[in-house]
Amino acid sequence: MFRRKLSALDYHNPAGFNCRDETEFRNFIVWLEDQKIRHYKIEDRGNLRNIHSDDWPKSFEKYMKDVNCPFKIQERQETVDWLLGLAVRLEYGDNAAKYKDSTPDGAKNAENAAKNAEPLINLDVNNPDFKAGVMALANLLQIQRHDDYLVMLKAIRILVQERLTQDAIAKASQSKEGLPVALEKHILGFDTGDAVINEAAQILRLLHIEELRELQTKINEAIVAVQAIIADPKTDHRLGKVGR
Repeated sequence: MFRRKLSALDYHNPAGFNCRDETEFRNFIVWLEDQKIRHYKIEDRGNLRNIHSDDWPKSFEKYMKDVNCPFKIQERQETVDWLLGLAVRLEYGDNAAKYKDSTPDGAKNAENAAKNAEPLINLDVNNPDFKAGVMALANLLQIQRHDDYLVMLKAIRILVQERLTQDAIAKASQSKEGLPVALEKHILGFDTGDAVINEAAQILRLLHIEELRELQTKINEAIVAVQAIIADPKTDHRLGKVGR
């Protein structure tokens, strides 16, 4: 229940603190006053530090009144939570300069993740050097020119990922082992009257079919690349708008 506040205050046992244990509770109150709240002067903390005294509950009740705690001594959990809140506020006040510019780890991680998710977000697309570099890459990779240099850069990225990665190059370099083809199983559809010419025609037809398949594969890859660009709406980060 109190773990987060206890951890923020560097309490030695935030996970195992038990406010129902009388000895632990009294020691905790002394620690809280000595280290964090410091409402009393050091010389005025004697009664509160005497945790074995039978009068300690009275000393604690007076302490609660002095710090303006709105709860009664019997409401122990509420009292502990309130005192922890007071200690956290005082701790922040003592270290305001330290915490002023601090960023929670979760926020830092979220910010880094956002930057990694969109690496092009901070590019100045109007920079002449940027435009010249994109145009040079587009010419080198034979990518069609586009008025939006950022779109061209994304097209370059897609091409590099699909064609120029180590895995893609290794796959393209692998020799293709053909399978034996039984020509007699492939009907030519016409007869030249010469068996040798018929066989040559069958071979040419099979080669043509293979070329058509490779062409269809390239067309499919081009369609996928275009769809990847079209499906990614143009974002104007300065206006906070998505869409063209």
